[in-house]
Amino acid sequence: MTDLLRTVAELRRWRAGPGSVGLVPTMGALHSGHASLMERAGIENERILASIFVNPTQFGPGEDYLAYPRNEAGDIALLSSLGVHAVFVPALDELYPPGGATRVVPGPIAERLEGERRPGHFTGVATVVLKLFLLAEPDRAYFGQKDFQQLRVLQTVTRDLRSPVAIVACATLREPDGLAMSSRNAYLTAAERTRALALSGGLFAAAAAHESGERDARRLRALVSGTAKDAGALDYVSVADPHTLQELEGAAERAVISLACTVGKARLIDNVLVGMTLAELA
Repeated sequence: MTDLLRTVAELRRWRAGPGSVGLVPTMGALHSGHASLMERAGIENERILASIFVNPTQFGPGEDYLAYPRNEAGDIALLSSLGVHAVFVPALDELYPPGGATRVVPGPIAERLEGERRPGHFTGVATVVLKLFLLAEPDRAYFGQKDFQQLRVLQTVTRDLRSPVAIVACATLREPDGLAMSSRNAYLTAAERTRALALSGGLFAAAAAHESGERDARRLRALVSGTAKDAGALDYVSVADPHTLQELEGAAERAVISLACTVGKARLIDNVLVGMTLAELA
């Protein structure tokens, strides 16, 4: 039985119970990628806590805050079937009290790539996640590699603020054809979804080239762009230092190769890590 928590008071009472807690923050519209995070949390903790909150402060003007897919009943049913012990589904004013203006500004790592194109996005992400950490006091929190910059921002923020919460990085879960699982995939028509396969195709081509010895960052970018441009309106292709996200020039021994592309109504992001493992980021 999954406990449904609507208020901060209910969350704090639940957290007062015994046992380690693994937190999986989500915006709902859950899929198998989220389920894999819950399962990992269940292996490493005595209790699993999920949150569902479409966070307005991480959406910019003209973005899809109002249209973002929502399916609370279906999400709660899925979490219950996965053995999640509690789900926190707060109203807006539970996390953002009227008149509250305090924000967590992550710094330079949040200013590149997605941060450059979506000003204020990672301030919103860091703020809501730190609020959840303060309220739920989890031992560990679980985030997927697909949102690589978000993962690095949160690792940096918790390090800088000396938060005791361990950030656990989990590999991207993909559909059998390679498409990275995302709640925004629901926006895609059948034809757009087929085109979107060019995104992972370009990334996989670059990863294979790196595995075969290609190290030139420019050529790796070109490999991705040559395939991924067929998906839609390509926003960027990046070959960056996995720790700092600074763009690499010349040799790319270790890199995160990432992209963003608008396919129909969906803005999709994806990445691959080359020359190192996800565990080495911690």
